[in-house]
Parts: sequence; structure tokens; C-alpha cells
Amino acid sequence: MSSDPWGRVDETGTVYVRTADGEQVVGSWQAGTPEEALAYFERKYEGLVVEIGLLEKRVKTTDLSAKDATAAIDHIRHQVDEHHAVGDLDALRKRLDKLVETVDARREERKAQKAKQTDEARHAKEALVAEAEELAQSEQWRAAGERLRALVDTWKGLPRLDRKSDDELWHRFSHARSAFSKRRKAHFASLDAQREEARKVKERLVGEAEALSGSTDWGATAARYRELMAEWKAAGRAQREHEDDLWNRFRGAQDVFFAARSEVFAERDAEQAENLKLKEELAGEAEKLLPVTDLKAARAAFRAINERWEAIGHVPRDARPKVEGRMHTVERAIQEAEETEWRRTNPEARARAAGLTGQLQDAVDKLQKQIDAARAAGNDAKADKLARELEGRQALLDQALKGLQEFGG
Repeated sequence: MSSDPWGRVDETGTVYVRTADGEQVVGSWQAGTPEEALAYFERKYEGLVVEIGLLEKRVKTTDLSAKDATAAIDHIRHQVDEHHAVGDLDALRKRLDKLVETVDARREERKAQKAKQTDEARHAKEALVAEAEELAQSEQWRAAGERLRALVDTWKGLPRLDRKSDDELWHRFSHARSAFSKRRKAHFASLDAQREEARKVKERLVGEAEALSGSTDWGATAARYRELMAEWKAAGRAQREHEDDLWNRFRGAQDVFFAARSEVFAERDAEQAENLKLKEELAGEAEKLLPVTDLKAARAAFRAINERWEAIGHVPRDARPKVEGRMHTVERAIQEAEETEWRRTNPEARARAAGLTGQLQDAVDKLQKQIDAARAAGNDAKADKLARELEGRQALLDQALKGLQEFGG
């Protein structure tokens, strides 16, 4: 018979293990000595110790699921309960019980963590849905479309909820995306229609612009080109593949017209500059007629100068008032000389002037006699009154005499 603190072998070869509940049969050993039997079953015990140690480490340091951990514990416990080893089996059971507690705690911890993650995922998905529903009403088509695609990627990275909740939120999310896609499609369809209409309008404008490019009706055609440009801007943009070509044709037609106009205007400006030089010379020649001393000669000379003036043609608009003003000044001076000469040689006017002068002279003489008589009589007040009246009549007489002198009187 052989024994140690945790087991023994009786004389029949039966091996026992000592536990808190008493001895338990481990097995029968007939192949060797009792010591060898105990050593064999003690090695099996050590194997269980190692197995439990490894399981404890896996539970603490890896993501071993509670289900797999429980299955492993049950497997080892079954071996311990079958008493196929010699050692402190009660200690192994306690370690297994403690390991069960650890697994249960981990299970609850993971359950709470999963619940937290699920709650966070729910809030995250609800936020995604709310943002998607807001974006569904946006007209920032490019930015909103890119953001919705980013939201889908974010959704895919979130944990799933329970089927009902997840399906409901996904339905709202998908509906928002579909609503946006429909609105965007309708918008671009409308935009395509508008651009097609713009293309047709611009084709017409280009046709008219090209037809006008050879016109020489500079003012009216330039005004029409301005109107065409306003219509072009109001038409909106055509499709990208047509817009640039239409614009190049439209602008090219205008360039042809305005280049031709510029060439003609340049020639006209040069001609008018030469005309201005000639008219300034004529104006200087006319100004030499002043002051008028020989009316007949001045009139004839000015008429000849004016005929040459009229034959020259237009001058630049901004220079016209000055040069024409010089000629008008000479013309007015000659006209005034003519009026003066006419008044001087008019018999009827001279007779009227002589008659008026005689009447005024008689009145002055009469007043002078009355003044002399009043002073002789010592009536100075009357004399002073008559003297004041005489001053007025004398002034009129002086004017009349001056006018009469103009008639050679």
C-alpha cells in the first residue's frame, strides 16, 4: 500500500484521491508500482492545473467570449469531477468557481458595454438621419451630394441595432437620400431644358450678329449689337460644349464690325483733323477783316471765305464750337456794320431824327428863356424847378444830336 497527502493506492491497485467529501476512487493501477500509479495521476492533476492557468490568462487578457470561456470551464470541471487525477481537486474547483465569477462579471461588463455602444450607435444613426433629412431639402447639389455619400460611409461603420429600430432608421435615411436624388435629378433636368432653350436663343443671336458684321450703318448697327449683348446675357448659359463655341462666333462677328468701323472712323478722324486745320486758317483770315473799315470789301471777302469754308467739310465735334464761334464773331461784326450803315443812309430815319432834334432844341430854348425870366423876376424857386426840367430835356437833346450825327447830319 502507498499513499501521499492527496491520495493512496490500496493492495488491490485501486487509486484514491482525498477530497473534502472524503476519498474518491480515481482508477485502478495494475501496470506498475503504487508509487508509479500516484505519480501518473499526479501528472494528470498538474495538467489540469496548467489548463486552468491558461484559461485564466485567456479570460483576463484576450477577447475570449463568455460562451467559449464557460464551455472551457465546464470541460475542465467535468474532468475534475470525474476524479481522474490526484491532487488538491477542491482547490481546482475553487479556482474554477472564481473563474466563473470572472466570466460572469466580464459577461455583464460586455453586456453593459454593448448596451452603451448600441445606445451610442442609435444616437449616431438618429443624428445621421436628421442630417440626411435636412440635406434632402438643400439646393447645394454638389456639397449636399458629397455629404450624403459621406453619411452612408459613416452609417456602414456603425454597429447594428435591433432589427426593428435599425430598419426604421435606415428607411428614413434611405428615403431622405432618395428624395434628394429626385430633387437633384429634377433640377438638372430643368437646367438642361433651360440650357437647351438658351442654346437656341444664342444660335439666333449669333446668326443675326454674323449677318450684321458687314454693315456700314455704324450707329444703328452698334446700337443693335448692344441690344444683342443684353439679350445674350439675359438668355443664360447654354450647355458647356456649346457655350464657348457660340460665344466665340458671337464675339467674332462683333469684332469684324467694330474693326471695320474703327478703320473708317480713323480715316474720318484724320480727314476731320485736316479740315479743322484748314478752317482755323480761314477763321484767322476772316478775323483780319476786323475792324470793318470798308463794308463792301469786307462783305465780299467774308462771302468768299465762307464759300471756301462750306466746301471743306466736317471737323471733330469737340473742336467745332470754338472754330465756328470765331467765324460767327466776324459775321456778327459785319452785320452790325451793315446795320449802322443802313441807319446812317436811311432818308426817312434821318428826317425823323432831324425833326425830333429840332423839337427838343425848341423846348430847350424855351425853357432857358423861362428860366431867365424867372430869375429876372426874382422867382428863384420857379427858376430852379425849370432848371431841373431843362437838364432832362438837354440830355434827350444830346442823345438826339448824337443819333443825327450817325446819319451825317
